[in-house]
Amino acid sequence: MNSLPMNVSADLWTGRTDHTERRSSFRYHQIVEITDLDTLQAAKDRTVAIIGFECEEGVRRNQGRLGAAKAPNAIRQALASLPWKVEEGKRIVDVGNVACPNEELEAAQEELGNAVSAIFSKAMTPIILGGGHETLYGHYVGVRKYIGKEASLGIINIDAHFDLRSYEVQPSSGTMFRQILEHDKNSSYYVLGIQRFGNTQELFDKADELGVRYVYEEEMTDARMDEICLSVSEFIEKHDHVMLTLCTDVLNAAFAPGVSAPSPFGLTPMVVRTLIRTVAAHKKTLSFDICEVNPVLDENGRTVKLGAYLTNEAIMGLLEN
Repeated sequence: MNSLPMNVSADLWTGRTDHTERRSSFRYHQIVEITDLDTLQAAKDRTVAIIGFECEEGVRRNQGRLGAAKAPNAIRQALASLPWKVEEGKRIVDVGNVACPNEELEAAQEELGNAVSAIFSKAMTPIILGGGHETLYGHYVGVRKYIGKEASLGIINIDAHFDLRSYEVQPSSGTMFRQILEHDKNSSYYVLGIQRFGNTQELFDKADELGVRYVYEEEMTDARMDEICLSVSEFIEKHDHVMLTLCTDVLNAAFAPGVSAPSPFGLTPMVVRTLIRTVAAHKKTLSFDICEVNPVLDENGRTVKLGAYLTNEAIMGLLEN
């Protein structure tokens, strides 16, 4: 493929304007800068760069419900009107979307990885809007290119599923972490929100075999969040760098009906928000992606809006860490 991300329309970044001069009244659409990746200048200020991954080929291969490829632009539209709560001197740019034409998932993931690596090279922090959870593999490729082969990398996944399926036939949205762990001895994996009924015993066995750390969904109560966040922080401290990924099917379907694999069980938005704040605030955390929001299956835009709010939490934390 070897093509640059396609720019998004400025029409996505529109919304209410309270004031045109007072930065304290600004919203995302008044701050974001739409730009080309190939002309991106190295950042002098702390900057996040949004890139979308318009892909659901991994979901299709995993026999999931389609529609997540529409999420990057939908999340942008929901972000546009949110207040910009970051101090002056911090920037946000949008470098467009990587697509996945002709079911060429592996090529698209490589292209996303190249784009993420390019963002890092400009001293910016990548925010990746998926797409199916196959987005994570492209995200990982970019991070690993940036930090090198020898640095230790902690991957934190907020998810109901391990995504440790076999990729012997082909990769999908359910194979990425096994692909990484079986080929990268310097990576470790911690997943929060695992559902007992969302994973076969074979997947639990594979997780144990690969040394995966995980916390069950039912254990993630408000009363235990301090303990869990301490565990997450200890995991981060053991690594040179950390990347964070959110699969929105970890949320209870009452809050997030528009996902590829909804569940009557799952985490509350407040628990997920706390986890994102904890990880994003740490200086070792490099980047964030959000996956599996499905606007086609959403109800009144509830999941898209929640996805935008959670992305906002990650952006604020990463800009301040």
